[in-house]
Amino acid sequence: MIQGCGSDVGKSVLVAGLCRFFTNRGFAVRPFKPQNMSNNAAVTADGGEIGRAQALQALACRVPPTVDMNPVLLKPQSDTGAQVIVRGRVAGSSQAHAYQGQKADLLPVVIQSFRHLQAESELVIVEGAGSPAEINLRDGDIANMGFARAVDVPVVLVGDIDRGHVIAALVGAHAVLAPADRAMIRGFIVNKFRGDPSLFDGGRSEIVARTGWRDFGMVPWLAAARRLPAEDAVLMGTHQRRAAQRVRVAVPLLSRIANFDEFDPLKEEESVRFDFVPPGTALPGDADLIILPGTKATLTDLAFVRAQGWDIDLAAHVRRGGRVLGICGGFQMLGRHVADPHGVEGKPGAAPGLGFLDVETVMTGDKVVRQVTGHLADRSISFSGYEIHSGRTAGLGLSRPFLTLADGAPDGAVSTDGRVMGTYVHGLFGGGGLRAHMLEHLGTAARAGDHERVMDAVLDDLAQELERALDMDGLAVLAGLSAHNSERRA
Repeated sequence: MIQGCGSDVGKSVLVAGLCRFFTNRGFAVRPFKPQNMSNNAAVTADGGEIGRAQALQALACRVPPTVDMNPVLLKPQSDTGAQVIVRGRVAGSSQAHAYQGQKADLLPVVIQSFRHLQAESELVIVEGAGSPAEINLRDGDIANMGFARAVDVPVVLVGDIDRGHVIAALVGAHAVLAPADRAMIRGFIVNKFRGDPSLFDGGRSEIVARTGWRDFGMVPWLAAARRLPAEDAVLMGTHQRRAAQRVRVAVPLLSRIANFDEFDPLKEEESVRFDFVPPGTALPGDADLIILPGTKATLTDLAFVRAQGWDIDLAAHVRRGGRVLGICGGFQMLGRHVADPHGVEGKPGAAPGLGFLDVETVMTGDKVVRQVTGHLADRSISFSGYEIHSGRTAGLGLSRPFLTLADGAPDGAVSTDGRVMGTYVHGLFGGGGLRAHMLEHLGTAARAGDHERVMDAVLDDLAQELERALDMDGLAVLAGLSAHNSERRA
């Protein structure tokens, strides 16, 4: 089990890289995260939701994602409340304080999923959440030591040297953990090092001396990791500028933005300048395409859009002839009215939409979660993607759909002038065909190809970098795999 000294120390990336390393050695490997908190969700083949980080780790294992890989997913809807997904299905919503008392009831479900993965694999690599040193959350814990002790899985603790105080973080965790929890930790990894690694040899020795834990290695700042999806919206920023950029795509950073990693394929395009626009910043006047993204709280973010003045920016953008695409909650906001009479996504309420599409949406308790395929409404280009949404949308605008699903059902809407589009389908940019079609209409050509193949190559690069940095034989033995077998399978 890979646990961390805090959030964003690189646990997800390390697990993905380790999954690919051992998979490339011929082992049947599965990823597992007992509890995740993220509005980035993937859809499994049976219509369940899991964190997208676990879907990436499944790709690293070269297996399809399943609900067992992330049996508890918390999707924040406010600063203190979240929708609770258990084994891929909505189990209700909960406030943070109330959820602390519910966690113990979820432990049997979490263990059952873990046992399912054990039964079908030779190695399960588990990712913790946050930090085990948050001892105020230890009672009923299912994400870190509560799980590790329940199934007796050895733990490696990761510290992030890039944010500083890594010695204090690792030694401090040793100091505050209860003896039984501390005993689960067999070693540590120092992550995200920049510069000459020999300069921290003394620091690593001090950690060993003060904790007694084994040093499994120090990972440099990984070039490959920069191309993997970010899981936390607060980490996103302006994309790197490139000389070949010919079109500009902008996405406003909503307060409850969801599934923002679906824009990663656009970042890979050399000719695209892509920006997440932070709060307090106007939408760029020279954008060719503005994408209003998905959100976990449509009414809340509709108000947020207006508070930022982005509704005025969007109207000006359309008057100048720019294009707009709304995805899921963004599609709902582009309509004439949004209502949540039963408080599905927060407090009950209603508000006028942005008025670019002749549709209206009412939030309902039944949630659509499914993988989909189809083609553009004009049948020119095929696509594959997924839906995760509450709400039903109706109106005359639906007579001009954006997409046609494989079962013949229409999806989304297009304005009469063809410049404003909306859809419930996520993941449209992953396949090369539809992305190329849209970029051609913006005046440039796509070069990056199928995004899953790109990620597959990145995962191989990541595995090779970790092999150079870490004591893989030691990790293999810790996991119950002999170093000899690891070498033989290679």
